[in-house]
This record gives sequence, C-alpha cells and structure tokens, in this order.
Amino acid sequence: MPSSFNVESADGYERLMGRWSRRLAPMLINFAGLAGGDRVLDVGCGTGSLTFTLAETPGLREIVAVDYSPVFVEAAKRRNTDPRITIRQADACALPFEDGRFDRAMSLLVLHFVPEAGKAVSEMARVVRPGGMVAAAVWDHYGGMSGMRMMWDTAAMLDEHALPLRRKYCFQPMMRPGEMRESFVSQGLVDVEETSLLIRMEYGSFEDYWQPIAAGEGPLGKYVAGLDPAKRKAVGDAVRAAYEAGEPDGPRSFASVAWACRGRVPGKS
Repeated sequence: MPSSFNVESADGYERLMGRWSRRLAPMLINFAGLAGGDRVLDVGCGTGSLTFTLAETPGLREIVAVDYSPVFVEAAKRRNTDPRITIRQADACALPFEDGRFDRAMSLLVLHFVPEAGKAVSEMARVVRPGGMVAAAVWDHYGGMSGMRMMWDTAAMLDEHALPLRRKYCFQPMMRPGEMRESFVSQGLVDVEETSLLIRMEYGSFEDYWQPIAAGEGPLGKYVAGLDPAKRKAVGDAVRAAYEAGEPDGPRSFASVAWACRGRVPGKS
C-alpha cells in the first residue's frame, strides 16, 4: 500500500491524528455492524485506533490488522495484549489472505492515501466471504476539515507553492461526494450506502494544534518541514493568528467530517 501519508514517528502521528481517529472508530464500527464470532480485517491499521476499538467487542473471534508502514506495525504490536489480534505488515492493494477469509473488512482514514484506492477496495471485497461486509471512512478534506483547511488556506495566501499542495490535499481519492460509493459499486459490492460521520477536534492551545505539524507529521507537516526558516516562521505566525482569531490563545474546537461507505459482498455464506 504505497501511501502518500508522511510518517515521522508513531507518537507524532498520535498527536496529529491518532487521538481523533479513536473518536471516529466507534462510529465506523456502528455503521459497518458486527456479529458474534466475526473474523474482522483492519486494513491500514496505523497505530491501532480501529483495531483496539474492535477488541472492545468481546464476541469477535479474530481481528487481523495490517499496515504498509513498519513504524505503525511495530507501534501497534507494542500496544497489543489481546490474543485475538494479529498485526502484520501488508499492502492494501495485494492483501496476503485467501478469498473469503473474513466476515468483515474495514479501513479507517486510509483509502485517500492509497494511489490505487479502487484496487484496495477490490482486495477488501475479495478477502471477505459472500454476504460479508466491506466498510471504509476517509476525511472530507475539502468541505469537512475546518481545522486543517485553516492551515492550508492561510499558507496558500503566503506561498504560491502551497496552491498545488492544497489542491492535492482537498481532492485525494474517495473524497468527493459519492466517489466511494461509485468505487464500491464498481468493485461488485451490493447494497452500497454512503454517509458522513462527524466528530470534533479539540485542542488545548495553538501549541497543541501546531506541534505535530511543525514536527513534520502528515501532509501538512511535510510541507512545513520543506520551507526555509523565514517562510516557516511566517507561515507559523499566520496560522497562529488564524487559530487565535483575535482572541487569546487557548482551547479551540473544530468540526471534522468523514465520508463513510459500506457494501455487502454478493452471495450467501
């Protein structure tokens, strides 16, 4: 699963996104559904937000989690204490499992970073039994990520080189309305439904918001890390002003919306 997501460290990812994906994970699970005895695959597990939320369901028979990044795989393995969970490195576009191996396959905040996202959906469908469920969620970067758009829109006003990066960020795979649904249908899934899920990203201060970006995590961090010192300071100061919005530094809350889609593998188990 060659990914366009920039990983510096597992701890940095937790501050940038892991803490928020943990809020989203129960919502995706509720949308996808679970049944006693299920074998579940988590595709692109990262540091384990979805994996370990799934493990809170006692009736599951098995949870297998895969990620392309060895940094994430090692971090998730260190956290794991549940004998039902297996974590391994694998490519979402070439899953190392036989056809129909799982009852459900889920992917949380991953498909938009997979260049061949449709192939990943196809692979998820292949390894799920007939009648089983495939489900995924991705952020709506264009219309649903106010906290992150604040940074990109501010940077684009100061740096013309940020303009194509902002466009790429806003229109990654699966992010346009209906795009995931079309992909699921094209890969042969049936009873396909798409919806949106809402959480809030809450920061204690500008430093809480900015530190993982300044440390180079994710697409925003990769952009900031590539700036010369003077431009980096100018962008940081302007983003701080946007964050504070004329009020003293302190807590801020940003609405964050993800697209979610589910579809059933045709046939009966």
